Amino acid sequence: MAEAEQATIRCVILRGGTSKGLYFHAGDLPPHGARRDKLLQRLMGSPDMLQIDGLGGSRPITSKVAIVSRSARDDADVDYTFAQVEIDRPGVFHNGNCGNISAGVGPFAIDEGLVPATEGKTEVRIYNTNTDKVLTATVPVRGGKAQVEGSFAIPGVPGTGAEIVMNYAKTAGAATGRVLPTGQPSDRIALEDGRSVEVSLVDVANPCAWVRAEDFGITGSEGVEAINNDARLIAAVREVRGKAAVKVGLCRDWHRVDEDSSALPMVGLVAAPAEYRTVNGARAEADGMDLRVRLMFMNRLHESIAGTGSMCLAAASRIPGTVVAGVRRDRADGVLRIGHPSGIMPVQVRAREVGEAPFVAFEVLGFSRTARRLMDCTAYYPRTTLDGVEDEARTTAGRPAPIPA
Repeated sequence: MAEAEQATIRCVILRGGTSKGLYFHAGDLPPHGARRDKLLQRLMGSPDMLQIDGLGGSRPITSKVAIVSRSARDDADVDYTFAQVEIDRPGVFHNGNCGNISAGVGPFAIDEGLVPATEGKTEVRIYNTNTDKVLTATVPVRGGKAQVEGSFAIPGVPGTGAEIVMNYAKTAGAATGRVLPTGQPSDRIALEDGRSVEVSLVDVANPCAWVRAEDFGITGSEGVEAINNDARLIAAVREVRGKAAVKVGLCRDWHRVDEDSSALPMVGLVAAPAEYRTVNGARAEADGMDLRVRLMFMNRLHESIAGTGSMCLAAASRIPGTVVAGVRRDRADGVLRIGHPSGIMPVQVRAREVGEAPFVAFEVLGFSRTARRLMDCTAYYPRTTLDGVEDEARTTAGRPAPIPA
């Protein structure tokens, strides 16, 4: 009897925070390498701008993957690898984490039986292979499963859900090994048009480059279309991102940043608090925020803010001399209220002074999210997908090989 033209794999489609992705058991996928990457692209429907022949949603925040397994580490319950699948061209990137997708790892691990459920709340220790860091998720549990319904709301997600608390305090130096990769709270980057802009390169949860919105001719209150349709702005931000990537060792040639490091560093355009309209038309009050940010992710405006981006922003807000510290409203209550395109998000940040750079140590870096399992499914892909694809030698699962000196 002829073999079926398509093969199958089990996956869970799960919304984590303001992102959505495919969640897999690691044992159901090929090992980390070219074959796995090719399979993930085919499942998502990439490369294609609409991802019409796959499960992706045609946007960076809906073209994400979580790969989870029980951990052999003493300090973790599960291992988690994040993958960002390119949309309109081939490519899968593993050189960073996603805070929103990581918020779904705890519920996935509990519901899949990878972690014993404790009624009320279950703490899940998550080893992120991409960054070699451990983060924790405190997940509400009801009836032995991750709780879904609750009263917690996050801007960018309709309705309310059960609050999942993420702690990123141990993620300093996630990609470069240093909170301040260049050793300085701010640097200057020379642009090809002759301008020079101040940038703070900070690596907590994920590396980010923070710049003043006004230095790029915007206020910091702009919406999605105003930014994504501004070709000059996108080009300038991409140049900053490329040159920042060179400074922190993620690529050698800034012109090739999209090929070599398409997701990182993220670039955030920050500004002091001011009233604006959210993407849904609601009014974001100046008194309710400590700063505004427009975060650029894969050369597009993030419709809210990446969870890892919010942690890096919170850390940068407490480091003397950074661009972020220079624009934020100073409130000594351990909370940073971030005004982003979808609304205002509070995150927890508590730091203490130390005697060496960056002159602060972080005791608390946390944010809350909701998550919801959308589908438990069998995904199909053509059996010919992996024909002729050979794995190349790679480093430990999920971690990119370093740029040689």
